[in-house]
Amino acid sequence: MATTRTIEIRTEVPGPRSREILARKERVVAEPLSIYLPLVIAEAQGAVLTDVDGNRYVDFSGGVGCLNVGHSHPRVVEAIRDQAERFTHTDFTIVPYENYVALAERLAELVPISGELRAGFFNAGAEAVENAVKFARAYTKRPAVIAFEGGFHGRTLLALSLTSKTHPYKAGLGPFAPETYRVPFDDLEALAWAFKTRVAAEDVAAIVFEPVQGESGFIVPSREFVEGLRRLCDEHGIVLVADEVQTGFCRTGRVFAMEHFGVEPDLMTIAKSVAAGLPLSGVVGRAEIMDAPGDSAVGGTYVGNPVAIAAAHAVLDVIAEEELAERAEAIGETIRARMEAWRERFDEVADVRGLGAMLAIAIAREGRPDAALASAVAEEAARRGLLLLKAGIESNCIRVLVPLVIGDAELDEALGVWEEALAEALP
Repeated sequence: MATTRTIEIRTEVPGPRSREILARKERVVAEPLSIYLPLVIAEAQGAVLTDVDGNRYVDFSGGVGCLNVGHSHPRVVEAIRDQAERFTHTDFTIVPYENYVALAERLAELVPISGELRAGFFNAGAEAVENAVKFARAYTKRPAVIAFEGGFHGRTLLALSLTSKTHPYKAGLGPFAPETYRVPFDDLEALAWAFKTRVAAEDVAAIVFEPVQGESGFIVPSREFVEGLRRLCDEHGIVLVADEVQTGFCRTGRVFAMEHFGVEPDLMTIAKSVAAGLPLSGVVGRAEIMDAPGDSAVGGTYVGNPVAIAAAHAVLDVIAEEELAERAEAIGETIRARMEAWRERFDEVADVRGLGAMLAIAIAREGRPDAALASAVAEEAARRGLLLLKAGIESNCIRVLVPLVIGDAELDEALGVWEEALAEALP
């Protein structure tokens, strides 16, 4: 019996219709908004994306981590439609709506932070980070913020100041926000030394970190490091902010990555998969910190949009009903086993990293990171029907952000294509 294949490539990639649309894009869209994957989507469902030329791909990019419940999940689509038919916008602080309050209640029960909690909703991950810092500064009455080398926290001014990677994100865009400091990741001694040489601990409002660094290539810190952050924050009265924008909502095999470490942050930032790709982010955390800013000191016209909030409710329903945290763990075991086999087969696969289904391989030649070779693998995979993203400070990592609703047969097919791409692209 012939095996049913998901992937179907009918034209060269990119196809003629995609090329025509991308040529139009060059004439009217700002040049910095460059295209990583040169194909144009027509529709998508689950983990499968179809372009305007009729080519069908398995999507391991997942909208850069926004689609843990997959493209156009029926529960999410229904929730969006129902809410849009009732009303689409008021500004919650002008005319409030119940689903905002209900989502805050659900997340307060779900996040790994004990005690009385509050939540506030925004639009993008960068906004969540900026507002987390506002909450921390208002609470501590201190100015400074510490982040880590390799971290990515967004592209607005303060978030970009905390972000580590210079190209393409920061070069030429300064000056950056003052009183922001970066120290080496997973290194408590470096942090303690920074308190002596760079910024006094009593001046630090917040330490912001990713439980698994995303943009730097899926770097997992030690449990001792995360426990040490909590201890130092308690010792010095610093607010610990866990940036779970990419790690949250089951990506790592837990609903939130902080659950792997058994450590409670004070505040948690969320975005991306919370609303299946609709613009929604949030800060959830301890009530005394979240309540510290003055009246109307946080907010914005579109924050906590009711349609996006409705999508988030549907996402939480899907996570529970389809047991996505367990599914992510199982997917991760399958992918990691294949990656480890690739590391044995290909000298250029230098490392396998991550937690759960948040995994990456690092590509190196003669022991040195090789971004061009990683690009060649991703390009070959796309031609064969698998969409992959790169990452890493050296841009030499290939990461997995596959929708967690992918079927076993689709997953096996996609990993087979990835292996074929490695065999074709690596010397």
